[in-house]
Amino acid sequence: MLTQTESGHRITRLQEKLMASGMDAALLLMPIDIYYFTGTRQNSALWIPAEGDAVLLVRKSLTRAREESPLDDIRPFPSSKDFPSLFPAELTTIGMTFDAVPIQQQLYYTKVLPGRNFVDLSLILRELRSVKSPYELDLLRQSAELLVSAFAEIPLFLAEGMRELDLAAEMEFRLRKSGHEGLVRMRAFNQELFGGMAVSGGAATYGFFDGAVSGRGLSDASPQGASWDPIRPGEPVLVDFAGVLNGYITDMTRMYVIGELEPELQRAFEVSLDIQGAVSRAMVPGAICDEIYRMAAGMAERAGFGANFMGMPGEQSRFVGHGVGLELDEFPVLAQGFSMPLVAGQVIAVEPKFVFPGKGAIGIENTFVVTEFGGERLTRLPDEIVTIPRKS
Repeated sequence: MLTQTESGHRITRLQEKLMASGMDAALLLMPIDIYYFTGTRQNSALWIPAEGDAVLLVRKSLTRAREESPLDDIRPFPSSKDFPSLFPAELTTIGMTFDAVPIQQQLYYTKVLPGRNFVDLSLILRELRSVKSPYELDLLRQSAELLVSAFAEIPLFLAEGMRELDLAAEMEFRLRKSGHEGLVRMRAFNQELFGGMAVSGGAATYGFFDGAVSGRGLSDASPQGASWDPIRPGEPVLVDFAGVLNGYITDMTRMYVIGELEPELQRAFEVSLDIQGAVSRAMVPGAICDEIYRMAAGMAERAGFGANFMGMPGEQSRFVGHGVGLELDEFPVLAQGFSMPLVAGQVIAVEPKFVFPGKGAIGIENTFVVTEFGGERLTRLPDEIVTIPRKS
């Protein structure tokens, strides 16, 4: 449960940002943003003035919000007629997260709070949330431990001929039994994720998801993740799952093969390990995200796998790592054109992967914390490809 000290620290940090940017207040409507500051994910709106106390306005459940949140001022959500009276008229410039709040909601609050100037708070909030406190890092370590424990069991049940779906279901079962919360939140429009994927061979190599690997999925309506295809000898088996505990997400990929992997894929895997090592060493405060990505892409190019790096040839994603926390796609992103410097305490899933049409995908992923000494790894399980003996 979120402590009053932790909640107060987060609110104070936002208030400092509001004052520095000339905003009088923030009106937060996205549930995960509200949870970050209040410790409750109830149907509500959060008002944070640049100076003064935060107010949580709850539609449902007010009782649970009061049980869970350390905030002092938690009230029932007012009627539209009473709404303006809650907020001082002199607070005219109000921040709102335009990246995630639907236009319909923006129009509603423009109507019930006439004369206010709503401005975009998205970048400020995402940068603030990207830097994790010691409290958050402890929760992320717990999430990573849950994830590692499930991955460690894969050699016990992965077998020739089982369907990708069966492999994914075995992982999902173990994760849920360990306390995985099931919902992997994403902020980006038009992106959704079931929780992870187990894909093999050619089925691993294409899809809509904005990542290196999507999987075929079970239908055209859900074109990502595990398919009905059986797992065959010699094919790379890529297992990529998120751990979610107390809302906090870690991300991890490991490779498996039944029998032997062909030399080209094995060599690409070794390159992915080299890239991961170089990226993790570069993850120090002040390092520029775009420069780290370009270093990784350059390593892939020099190894002869530039066309396969981070996706199908011609359909590649232009990143090598993404921030994680309460959402899977947080800041920062180790991506082309993302020029922000890293800050100590940011948490990034580093995932150098290669895709070979008709053969499959191969690579690695681990979650790291940015420190002055480079990336501190949270997902502690050996990186090596696990070989499963063929049936006799």
